[in-house]
Amino acid sequence: MATRDQTLNSLNQRWPIPGRPRPIVVIGAGSIVCDAHLPVYARLGFPVAGIFDINRDAAVEALGRFGLPRAFESIEDALGFDGGVFDLAVPPSQIAGILEKMPPGAAVLIQKPMGRDLADARRILALCRERRLIAAMNFQLRFAPNMLAIRDALARGVFGDLLDLEVRIVLHTPWNYWAFLKGEPRLEVLMHSIHYLDLVRSFLGEPRGVHCKGVRDPRLADYADSRTSIILDYGDTIRASLTMNHAHRFGARHAVSELKLEGTGSAAVAKMGVNLNYPVGEPDSLEFFIEGEWRGVALRGSWFLEAFEGPMANLQRFAAGEDPTLVSPVEDAFRTMALVEACYDSSSTGGTPISAA
Repeated sequence: MATRDQTLNSLNQRWPIPGRPRPIVVIGAGSIVCDAHLPVYARLGFPVAGIFDINRDAAVEALGRFGLPRAFESIEDALGFDGGVFDLAVPPSQIAGILEKMPPGAAVLIQKPMGRDLADARRILALCRERRLIAAMNFQLRFAPNMLAIRDALARGVFGDLLDLEVRIVLHTPWNYWAFLKGEPRLEVLMHSIHYLDLVRSFLGEPRGVHCKGVRDPRLADYADSRTSIILDYGDTIRASLTMNHAHRFGARHAVSELKLEGTGSAAVAKMGVNLNYPVGEPDSLEFFIEGEWRGVALRGSWFLEAFEGPMANLQRFAAGEDPTLVSPVEDAFRTMALVEACYDSSSTGGTPISAA
């Protein structure tokens, strides 16, 4: 019988690589592509056929920086590349228009979120079905080494019966890093907490409902919700909560970026270091409470960058018949978007009035 230490040290932290990766056509040359997608593809040896961006200068800069073979002249040229896999990393308002032009049956990885709201998500889902696309959303947090390890521990029964899940984010996020977010009506839940809502769904299944309150920061007049409290209803024995404060400007000493999971048999705390001092970040970590003490797990990497290996690897392996399922198909991502929509609905309706009678 394996010891607890042997179990922890053997937890899976990596998604397998496709046997024969297909060339990737990258659409979008923004920060997420240049900071994460392209460095990971280069490290894994995934071939990149070329890149397109409506900002030609951005595409040419990425071409030179990463030694790509070409910068496509138009979206039509990019989508006309035969035999490739598409990596669609554009603002949510542009996703549907590009999918409308995508060749039928193509394989595409779509950067989250799935549009600006649930109506956009419905259109995107319909387009993927109509065009028979092999389509996955890039919810890469599911593939972070510490989250893959937690998922493996759940499958092995390490936690026993789950009782408590909590995500805490207390830090300063430089929203100005993403210029397209300025003036958008939805910010924190749609662009950030969506990662954790999606992850919680993958761990616990579908919640019965949600309580949410999002508020603005008066110091960020041009940006929408930046602080959020969320409670997910999983019945009478599981507490699931998310506390998000992206406006903590009082140094690193009390900054927090972690997920805590507790069960009847064990508990785990995972640090998501990329959020701390973004985009420089800190290393991720993972600890389990085993046999009366906390024990760390040596990780092979972090959310940035190793988590970005999994979504493209899974898509390519599924398209080639090497993986039986997509981890984040658009059908599943639509349910995450429905949860995001419910959060905003809950926030807009306010709390239960207090009767003093």
